[in-house]
Amino acid sequence: MNFVLKWFQVCLIKIRALLAVTLVLPVLAGAGCADDLTVFAAASLKESLQEVGRVFEVETGHRVVFSFAGSSLLARQIVLGAPADLFLSANGVWMDYVAENNGLRAGFRQDLLENRLVLVAPARKQAQAQELTPALLQSHLTDGRFAMALVEAVPAGIYGKSALENLGLWNGVKTRVAQSDNVRAALALVATGEAPLGLVYYSDALAEPRVSVLANIPQQSHPAIRYPVAVLSSATPIAEDFFLFLKGEGAKAIFAKAGFLPIEE
Repeated sequence: MNFVLKWFQVCLIKIRALLAVTLVLPVLAGAGCADDLTVFAAASLKESLQEVGRVFEVETGHRVVFSFAGSSLLARQIVLGAPADLFLSANGVWMDYVAENNGLRAGFRQDLLENRLVLVAPARKQAQAQELTPALLQSHLTDGRFAMALVEAVPAGIYGKSALENLGLWNGVKTRVAQSDNVRAALALVATGEAPLGLVYYSDALAEPRVSVLANIPQQSHPAIRYPVAVLSSATPIAEDFFLFLKGEGAKAIFAKAGFLPIEE
């Protein structure tokens, strides 16, 4: 009789354990839904993309982690194995580099936004947009430096050098250029008064109250400034959701407020 009772108690314990596991599994599955998403993005997208990310987090429950830097640096990091789900570059060249060396998910690459270049000066100068001329540059540079992103690697610097060359202004400033790792670093040099002039994106100028737009750079003087977005081949499935979210009306409104222009499909 004692043997039967013990056998029954053992069976009961096993049944309870099995039920506990069965009840816990749905809870674990539910917890796994809130995946983190890692996004590598050009520095010029910082404020607007962070705002888009916050909205996405509220609507989906997924956390978005951003890494902002120059597109060239981010592309190299991705190719070297840095864990990322999406990449937003400030030009197509660095996206092509990632595609060739790391791989992108088929059907999930698209040009998302456009931008333009402006010449900025510290806000205390109460600058107003003027025509870009050699005289304008020299009158503000005096003995100071001209802040730009890296002109051979970072998109903002590449576009800027191309524009100045096409406008016949590069030779007059090239020995005065202070090159920065990314466009936001160049912006900071002007905002803090360390450089009297800088060449940045219009969206950067809007994001920094300590600078004013001194002149608009003619858009025909350089290649179109386009920001492609792509899901990386090893990305989590949630990356595809964020990719589609970036193309939605809510995200478009945030980018437009920040000074970007949408690219319609």
